[in-house]
Amino acid sequence: MTIEVCAYSLESCINAQAGGAGRIELCAGLGEGGTTPSAGLIEVVRQNVSIQLFVMIRPRGGDFVYDFFEEEIMKKDIALAKKLGADGVVLGILHPDGQVNIERTKALVKFAHPLKVTFHRAFDLTPDPFKALAAVIETGAERILTSGQKATAPEAIELLGELAKKAGNSIEIMAGGGVNHTNAAALAEAGVHALHLTAKAFRPGRQKYFPSGISMAGEIPDERSVMYSDLTLVEAIVQVVSN
Repeated sequence: MTIEVCAYSLESCINAQAGGAGRIELCAGLGEGGTTPSAGLIEVVRQNVSIQLFVMIRPRGGDFVYDFFEEEIMKKDIALAKKLGADGVVLGILHPDGQVNIERTKALVKFAHPLKVTFHRAFDLTPDPFKALAAVIETGAERILTSGQKATAPEAIELLGELAKKAGNSIEIMAGGGVNHTNAAALAEAGVHALHLTAKAFRPGRQKYFPSGISMAGEIPDERSVMYSDLTLVEAIVQVVSN
């Protein structure tokens, strides 16, 4: 079973690899649930990490209905990720009613080739998970990242198992959202093909002076701390799955 770490920094990527993860989902925009990372971050990560690297392709936070210009940005970012050595990209497009936009997602999957594509948690905002499963398979994506349409994957073990069984060999089902070493065994038993986690921990930032009442980020993240993927947490879940 592949362990994928969602990483927002080079430090997190290095810890993911050292801890035994098999793949990285590289993102920016922590407070928005993940957006496209910078070219500089992609390049430096690729230079320092040899495990599979999948780059988030999401031009903004918010919903997953994109206009023409946003889709053009996504194509530019896919081309850049390809040039910088990514192994795959992570994306997804929906219709306003929440259904998977098969035509436009399929076009991006084709544009990304030979890079592989993960359809991200836009899947969890669709009204019918089994209809969405069939739709994503039709797009040509190789994997779906999902919390089972619940706030966290452990709350949706039954549905995740049903999705994995229904998917068969057609597409991978990767459980993500609230995944850690304490619930990995139960998720693995459900039959999902991969696990996705941030393995997050926090340490104090280097800056010591902060004027009161001013924040660059609103509620989250806390700019007085630095979030990173903790090596010991990655090792812990890899150990559970290995056993």
